[in-house]
Amino acid sequence: MKTKTNYPFIYFFAEPNVVFVYKIEGEEYLTVSDLSQRGEWQTYEIKNEDEFETFNHEAHVALVGRGYFLQRDQYHFMAGKINQLIQSRRNIIQRDRGMEVPTVHLVSSPSTVGSLRVGLDRPKKVIGFQDPFSIGPIWKLESKIGQAYRYEWLYENINFEQDDYELENRFTNTLLEIADIPDHLPIYIWVANNGNEQTGLRLFLYLLKDKTNEITVINTTDLADYWMTPYDSKQSMFHSSMLRPPQLKLLFEHISVEKTLSQQERIQYQKEWESLAQAKDVLRVWQKGRVTSVPEDYYDSFILKTIEQTHQKQESMDFIRAGRVVGEILHQIDEIVGDVYFEYRLRHLIYNGVLELKGIPKSMRHYSVKLRD
Repeated sequence: MKTKTNYPFIYFFAEPNVVFVYKIEGEEYLTVSDLSQRGEWQTYEIKNEDEFETFNHEAHVALVGRGYFLQRDQYHFMAGKINQLIQSRRNIIQRDRGMEVPTVHLVSSPSTVGSLRVGLDRPKKVIGFQDPFSIGPIWKLESKIGQAYRYEWLYENINFEQDDYELENRFTNTLLEIADIPDHLPIYIWVANNGNEQTGLRLFLYLLKDKTNEITVINTTDLADYWMTPYDSKQSMFHSSMLRPPQLKLLFEHISVEKTLSQQERIQYQKEWESLAQAKDVLRVWQKGRVTSVPEDYYDSFILKTIEQTHQKQESMDFIRAGRVVGEILHQIDEIVGDVYFEYRLRHLIYNGVLELKGIPKSMRHYSVKLRD
């Protein structure tokens, strides 16, 4: 698909003779689903492909009452091109007026992104990955080939209740946000002691390897143990999302106990990411102070034990909602593996004849399981 720019408009040519025109109306990066909700679309017909080289929508009449079907991958391509244009404009605006925030905060927990935006004083910039980095391959994830490999595995195995390309769009948009950070701003990376956030920490520092910003790591697990009241400290904080916005603000006010990372420390984290990104494992946990890759079936015996214990509470062995099984598991582990991974393992155990199925396994709400007699 050919493209050309007439800011704030961007043109897309689709064979044999259709031009889609999108008007950019903001500075926020877009996903595929955003394209139908933000900005303005118009459609034009031209005589042939050669005319596209000189096309200007102002000299043509847009089609009314007629539409054209586009594949999801075409929308994905369009979103990427639109975001590239948005980034180039953001860089110009940033250079002309300067960055308006004094600090940038990075986090690998979607819920913690929202808590930081609410809890920390304005102005500030909070950037976060939506991906669960404890699951799925991270082989060469900093590159396009690695990203394609990861999302192919996720789409084939994990029941994300999102539109196609949505998760991938959000990931690439976060990469753009990180690239946009001016070199003079201090960066704070929030992390807790779990496989997801610790993997994200190492990815962040790899992506920041060419930037000169001062970087401070805020370990919410360690700081919560030190600064929270005895009542708050009864439960160990093994992921940042366990902290409420006022608690996150309190920790940020006491980060003097932390220190800016030295160049040697940054290089060490970068090397650890490079090591992690060499493997094609799909499950990671935090063990003995390091991110550890474990077998894909690491939790399978625990899943089966949970189902067996639930059966023992029944008058007779009956089917159990998949969502209930997953909920029981999540209450008993200290890792951020996520309900979608455990649901994936349930399906695997069904397909391999270990569990019986009742319903349709399109989501954990739609089926039940039990141990085979």
